[in-house]
Amino acid sequence: MTRTDTPPAWDERTQLTTFLDYARDTARAKCEGVSAENARRAPLPASPLMTLSGLINHLRWVEYWWFQVVFLGEEDEGPWTEEDPDREMRVAVDIPLPDLLREYADQSARYRELVAANDLDTRAKRAIRDGRHVDLRWVLLHLTEETARHNGHLDIIRELVDGTTGV
Repeated sequence: MTRTDTPPAWDERTQLTTFLDYARDTARAKCEGVSAENARRAPLPASPLMTLSGLINHLRWVEYWWFQVVFLGEEDEGPWTEEDPDREMRVAVDIPLPDLLREYADQSARYRELVAANDLDTRAKRAIRDGRHVDLRWVLLHLTEETARHNGHLDIIRELVDGTTGV
């Protein structure tokens, strides 16, 4: 996993998808070689859902939400409920991390195809909280920001559970 400076000749779509893929790859790399036990450990007392497994599952379901529910307008079949809005993080500790990583990678591949098949100016079928219908470009930018933010959490959690530090 390496990132190079963005050549000025790259088009907007390539830049957006390259940075999202880099953030996704970074999230997966943060979990390489971690034990099953440490993947489920929550070392921050005030954040009992902050585990490597929980964060990877959260990233997977966040992409589902933005691409399938908001952008495509499909019914929300996510694991969360009003009573348990972070359920995707809670249930992740019962799923082997390699399975979560594989599901995340497979899903990312499907979403790459979705992005390739749609114009960046295409508006989401569902409105966001403020009533606006964002375009696909906004979804890609938001997911890059969300994934990058959680990569910082993955860094911290990984260092706390087994001492492994990232670059």
